[in-house]
Amino acid sequence: MRHWISMLDWTPTELAELIDSARRIKAGRAPEAARLRDRILTLVFFNPSLRTRTSFEAAMLRHGGHSICLDVGGNTWKLEHRDGVVMNGDCAEHIREAAPVLSRYGDALAVRTFAALKDAAEDAADPVIRAFGRFATVPVLNMESASEHPCQGLADWLTVVEKLGGARGRRFTLSWAPQVRGLPMAVPHSAVLAAAAAGMHVTVAHPPGYDLNPRILAQARTWCDAAGTELTVTHDQAAACAGADVLYVKSWGSPALYDRPDAQAESFRAHADWQVRRRHLGPHTLLMHCLPVRRNVVIADEALDDPRCIVVDQAENRLWAQAAILARLLPECGRERSRDGS
Repeated sequence: MRHWISMLDWTPTELAELIDSARRIKAGRAPEAARLRDRILTLVFFNPSLRTRTSFEAAMLRHGGHSICLDVGGNTWKLEHRDGVVMNGDCAEHIREAAPVLSRYGDALAVRTFAALKDAAEDAADPVIRAFGRFATVPVLNMESASEHPCQGLADWLTVVEKLGGARGRRFTLSWAPQVRGLPMAVPHSAVLAAAAAGMHVTVAHPPGYDLNPRILAQARTWCDAAGTELTVTHDQAAACAGADVLYVKSWGSPALYDRPDAQAESFRAHADWQVRRRHLGPHTLLMHCLPVRRNVVIADEALDDPRCIVVDQAENRLWAQAAILARLLPECGRERSRDGS
């Protein structure tokens, strides 16, 4: 049984096959989409969502399936993931029991859990989503975890292919931007991995102290090397944006400032000039962001409202990319139910 937890578990060829499947599903030419019919997807949210929840529910409903949505600590118990812990706090249930029980009720589990932003090594280990992967008996899908957001990365790749006619050899720039509070590195990690797997030249621009996870960058560099492209990290935003086919903007916190919210806020204020504006866009540069975006903090109105901005197209493609992932994983769930439920 295979999970969709990390892009690192998949090869660039396999990821490209998912892009092809998503394009077929979007065009209504994909027999594999029938695999979602009569299937149940359980969505487990530790954090709020707009696009993720809606796009997964829409993908299931559009193709004859159903979804069940659980908000941890809201309409269901708070869940513990640590092994050996004395559960005398506010967590009433352990993932060791919750995951296999939910596996009996549906055909796949999708989980969303953010970084705690207290310990960089712990966030990099992705303990919550990995616990679901260990104890579930159906495929587990990552709807954004402490370290990665692979559904977003795949949708971004699909969007680039649609807009540019292909991704290989194009120039992809990921630019850091300021925020009002610390955010995890999941989206930038997956954006870089997707661009590298797609065979793009990848440039990452951020202020000193905002380095991405070295393991993620190392894998992205390996994929770029295999494709004959380059991965560059720079502190020069203007140079990174010059000549970019795609400018992907995302905020993330500094690992050095984990659990120091006041220092992190001050750092954001000190780098306010990293806000992306229209001047950062070349004549044919596509502007991307995963949403939600804080206008005039992360990206200025003038850039977000520019016709080169394709954030809504990105958001739509979450639906089609996730339908492709589900179609790939559901045949491997290990059981078929008869119409009478036996």
